[in-house]
Amino acid sequence: MQTKPFRIGTRGSPLALAQAHETRDRLIAAHGLPSEMFEIVVLSTMGDRITDRSLSEIGGKGLFTQELEDMLISGGLDFAVHSSKDMPTKLPTGLFLSAYLPREDARDAFIGRTAKKLMDLPRGATIGSSSLRRQALIKRLRPDINVVTYRGLVDTRLRKLAEGQVDATLLAFAGLKRLGKADVPTEILDPDLFPPAPAQGAICIESRVADDRINSLLEAINDPRTHETVTCERAFLAALDGSCRTPIAGYALSDGETIRFTGMILTPDGSDYFRVSAEGKSTETEKIGTKAGEDIRLEAGPDFFLSWT
Repeated sequence: MQTKPFRIGTRGSPLALAQAHETRDRLIAAHGLPSEMFEIVVLSTMGDRITDRSLSEIGGKGLFTQELEDMLISGGLDFAVHSSKDMPTKLPTGLFLSAYLPREDARDAFIGRTAKKLMDLPRGATIGSSSLRRQALIKRLRPDINVVTYRGLVDTRLRKLAEGQVDATLLAFAGLKRLGKADVPTEILDPDLFPPAPAQGAICIESRVADDRINSLLEAINDPRTHETVTCERAFLAALDGSCRTPIAGYALSDGETIRFTGMILTPDGSDYFRVSAEGKSTETEKIGTKAGEDIRLEAGPDFFLSWT
């Protein structure tokens, strides 16, 4: 019988803490355990500490996970809670994504200061975004727009916007909703025109492969449809060797029997892009995503990827 609290690893941002608390609350409800049986352990990652450069410059997605994974491997944590879109496609040996919470809205939110909609911004306006995917999609739709690197916590980015440092910014709508800021966006972007990042809006839990006791605990809060769709999207990303250095979008939907996936790859300046669609049984979700990635890579041809290096 468990006597010590389960140790939940998380980053220290308000959004990361909200996600860790949601995970804890779902486990309490699922197992009838008291809150004292869960301890939230906050760790600072390199991605949190370096905020003056884009992720593509300083190493990519692993910057938000390494410290948590190191402690998970050493046994200092029982499991770790992450934003799924921050997770590299290759995890350390012995770790895996064991559970996903029900997915929030995966769309991107536009927050405009000088215009309420992206397409209504004046020519030459400036948008702040740290995401290469968002930068490329903005430039595809509005090549006249100036896009600048723009990192920091959600409140920091909103403060910079209010101060007039940029005319607009984009954030994940899911994160704003989890922070109680669903009224902040001035436009929710159509995923057909502005497709989200693979795994956007989904909270995942990382644990040790061989830890049956913890994985059994987490199984009770795993959402099967989110697991299916995010697995498909991450397989697409892996087939393209995707990271924060590459503009890749992908989104899957599941009805429990069928998976429908749409993906896109872009050049960083948004001038060239390719789309792919795929469909299949939800029992073959990883194969569907992998094949979609292979198909779009073949269609784009090797020269397309020179802009990614």
